[in-house]
Amino acid sequence: MPSASQTAYLLQQLLNAAPLSALYAMLAFGYSLSFALTRRADFTPGALFAFTGQVFVFFTAFGYDRLWLIYPAALAVGAVASLAYTMLASAVTGDRIIRPLARIAPNTVVVASLAVMIVLMELVRIAAGSRDLWLSPFFNGRITFWQAPGFPVVLTEIQIANALAMTAIVVAAALALDRSRHGRTWRAVADDPLAASLLGVDAGRVVVVAAMTTAAFSGLSGILATAYYGSMDFGAGLIFGLKVVMIAAIGDQSSPARCAAGAALFGLVETLWGAYLPFLWRDLAMFSFLVILAVLIRQERRT
Repeated sequence: MPSASQTAYLLQQLLNAAPLSALYAMLAFGYSLSFALTRRADFTPGALFAFTGQVFVFFTAFGYDRLWLIYPAALAVGAVASLAYTMLASAVTGDRIIRPLARIAPNTVVVASLAVMIVLMELVRIAAGSRDLWLSPFFNGRITFWQAPGFPVVLTEIQIANALAMTAIVVAAALALDRSRHGRTWRAVADDPLAASLLGVDAGRVVVVAAMTTAAFSGLSGILATAYYGSMDFGAGLIFGLKVVMIAAIGDQSSPARCAAGAALFGLVETLWGAYLPFLWRDLAMFSFLVILAVLIRQERRT
């Protein structure tokens, strides 16, 4: 029978998984909105995720150091500016780069999205003067869920706020997609764009709206994740983006909610691996698991 400390440790890891699982779920939900329509791997959402986080830190520091704003106001300025820049970057890259390449040579979109990531990374680096900027910690008060002997089970306020906010966004978006008129047109285009067009649905408009919604999800995720971690880099954006692409490809593309649920489960497994197994091998093991699962599911779909 496990001891109280072992039970407390397990409970702590389950609680630790909540913010990460919610982040994966939000990224997967947003990405699957576009992936279900295009059926094309695209790392741009990961680039926008990292770009938003870095711009958020940059403008928060600018508002606090240069404009002499109080810290909550500086955070608000950083959030608004980063989301605005992200939506602008998404619109420009989607219209001028991704869409023309998708029409001519769809496989080049993967390379183009990596190039977009590098460009965005360099723009932020130049703007920041090659300095590593960090947010000052906030909402770091600890909330105790269980006071085990010598091992309190706690989460910080920012962890709880992040998990609740991202979960609420995903649930609200899933309900809107399920019950709204736009959700029905999205499902029609995802199932058969030609048939939907023949029935009067503007398939091109649906794709554009889905792409902008994906960018908004990536941007909000980047802001919330950076508020939690304190900083953001494009390596993290690439890793998160690659995992989400594979999760969405494995999951049910017709249901972003199922993709989000699968991504949340992935976040839980990843957290438990880091808690009980060698942390150094975590990413290798999780990527290997995704590759094996993708191969098995692909073979099953063929049969």
